[in-house]
Amino acid sequence: ETCAVNNGGCDRTCKDTATGVRCSCPVGFTLQPDGKTCKDIDECLVNNGGCDHFCRNTVGSFECSCQKGYKLLTDERTCQDIDECSFERTCDHTCINYPGSFECLCHKGYTLYGLTHCGDIDECSISNGSCDFGCLNTMGSYECVCPPGKKLHWNKKDCVEMMKCLPNAKPTPKAQLVCSKTGGIESCFLSCPSNTLFVPDSENSYTLSCGVPMQHGKAQPRRNSTLPSCSDSLAPPIKQKARFKIKDAKCHLRPRSKEKTKDSGKQAVSDNCQVTFVNLKCDSSKKKRRGRKSPSKEVSYITAEFEVEMKSEEVSDTCNIDCVRKRMEQKLQTAIKTLRKSINKQQFYIQFSGTEYEVAQKPAKATEGHEACSTGQVLRDGKCVTCSTGTFYSGEHKQCVPCSPGTYQDTEGQLTCEPCPSNDGQGVAGARNISDCGGKLNSIIKDLRQCSPGHYSSDGFKPCTVCPLGTYQPEPGRTLCFPCGGGLVTKYEGAVSFQDCETKVHCSPGHYYNSTTHRCIRCPVGTYQPEFGQNYCITCPGNTSTDFDGSTNVTHCKNQHCGGELGDYTGYIESPNYPGDYPANVECIWNINPPPKRRILIVVPEIFLPIEDECGDVLVMRKSASPTSITTYETCQTYERPIAFTSRSRKLWIQFKSNEGNSGKGFQVPYVTYDEDYQQLIEDIVRDGRLYASENHQEILKDKKLIKALFDVLAHPQNYFKYTAQESKEMFPRSFIKLLRSKVSRFLRPYK
Repeated sequence: ETCAVNNGGCDRTCKDTATGVRCSCPVGFTLQPDGKTCKDIDECLVNNGGCDHFCRNTVGSFECSCQKGYKLLTDERTCQDIDECSFERTCDHTCINYPGSFECLCHKGYTLYGLTHCGDIDECSISNGSCDFGCLNTMGSYECVCPPGKKLHWNKKDCVEMMKCLPNAKPTPKAQLVCSKTGGIESCFLSCPSNTLFVPDSENSYTLSCGVPMQHGKAQPRRNSTLPSCSDSLAPPIKQKARFKIKDAKCHLRPRSKEKTKDSGKQAVSDNCQVTFVNLKCDSSKKKRRGRKSPSKEVSYITAEFEVEMKSEEVSDTCNIDCVRKRMEQKLQTAIKTLRKSINKQQFYIQFSGTEYEVAQKPAKATEGHEACSTGQVLRDGKCVTCSTGTFYSGEHKQCVPCSPGTYQDTEGQLTCEPCPSNDGQGVAGARNISDCGGKLNSIIKDLRQCSPGHYSSDGFKPCTVCPLGTYQPEPGRTLCFPCGGGLVTKYEGAVSFQDCETKVHCSPGHYYNSTTHRCIRCPVGTYQPEFGQNYCITCPGNTSTDFDGSTNVTHCKNQHCGGELGDYTGYIESPNYPGDYPANVECIWNINPPPKRRILIVVPEIFLPIEDECGDVLVMRKSASPTSITTYETCQTYERPIAFTSRSRKLWIQFKSNEGNSGKGFQVPYVTYDEDYQQLIEDIVRDGRLYASENHQEILKDKKLIKALFDVLAHPQNYFKYTAQESKEMFPRSFIKLLRSKVSRFLRPYK
């Protein structure tokens, strides 16, 4: 025998030896006992071929692949979990990665739709937010509102008669204007123990109010401030307004230096005027002197409003109400005169939480050292941050300090905390509103348990009354029960849901019961209802809607917006609501118009268009809107195998249309524009079947991080040098690098 005749009878390699021919087989095959035939080795039979997950035998070799949610590493054996949370745009809010999977979560007040997106819940569409009167939806939350003359109950749902005052409450401390004279110099300070509000209007102006403005016989509390004790005022309060001018000073509320405070320790003559309400407005403006070449001078104006309450105990036999009024007016006028003198000499201070503040300062003083932020703000990580609720700005410590037990603060950037009603100094530090207050109020709330669902009382606490027949209450701590409506009765007293009302018909999901017509009505488009026997439909979250009426699940709510980002170098197009199912009867148009001398490369990693409805949903890419223009790509089917291709035209007009039939996940298609000098090379690569032959290569075209790196280099070739040779080896399998290297070498050979 000789290899020259019929290859010596060998299947593959033949070699002539002294004793005759010797046959051999290539790697991946084994020589059979006949010494001639080569048989493929099934590597998967031994230790799964060394593959972590799946092993597929091929002729002369084998191929490893991974479960969904994992990717094959460059050793082409090991499978590693894909961290979907590391990709851009995976989840709208919070992303949690699991082995082989991931989950999207939404912030409170939002709900998930389209698998990864978060939309605001319209709580007002769910039984009017369980509000007694009106409901106002806000982003991530909602508010119940009340008609004039009523206010929200502490449960934030019910409306109750507005209390004008607390009958047995301990009166809140009043503001005091104290003026004194030492060595012929008048100085005044205003102490604000409660009901203060600091509002920085601009860099050089602010408004400060202290106390509660009065109307005859009642007080008007601001924001959520403590209700005053019931006033025994006999007549309207005494009101006076004054305007003061300070030269060469800016409106900056800054802590007074400790040295100055020590110097003012000895006071000879002092006058004390108790005021009910003070409102100060400080405003700085530059005023130029005419006819002189002098620099602009700072001039600040303080507008002050004072209110003083008249009380019954001050009226006597010798001084009637008019006499008392006259005395009070004179006293207030005298105090304002002294105040004017003290302001002129910059000797007017305001006291909050034991710290005295200067009302206005000379420019040189205002720019000293630490004063980088406005009053009420502190410097954190190089940024000015406003002191949050539950804290106040301490001028002494120059930082935000939590409210002490027995006080609270419900407004940002304030200089003091408000005393709690019935304050006994107990409770938690850092209280953010009056309901967080410690002391007796808190202990009473703890002792009195709320009414349970199906019950109510005038204040929401026990003892409670059971909801009568024909009414229901699903929540604890309420002051009313909701009627079934339409003359319907409940199966029993103490009902906790509308489903306990004995309706004439039982409504299935996707419907709501109309108590007027006693019929089941299909949920309108844009709403859904997943439960049986309800009397409302839930509005779809965010800007989503349903394809049809009668929807039963939030998954039927779809975003109608055509997605994508179109850039000059890279970008992507995305079907509406991706990765959730796209809506019915939608049309999207995208236009990709690259810069001069650039062409378009597109990768379709996967596309899901159901074929059951005879090509009703179509994605088409062509040169223009004209049906006869050059078409690059068109499909109405699902393809899970990726494909890459270059555009047949320099510009691309892309259209996606869906009909009323079946829906699917749709697509997210990235693209890159590249220098047209590389046209021959790019086409050579994407048209080579080896790019798609193995599952490993297919997964590269589906890997968002790898595609991003490839597109980065295609768009800007100089960025190739960002990636080291080692990084490239760790990113791509050897077979892929080998394929690209051969193509690039052949393309560049003419230039060598």
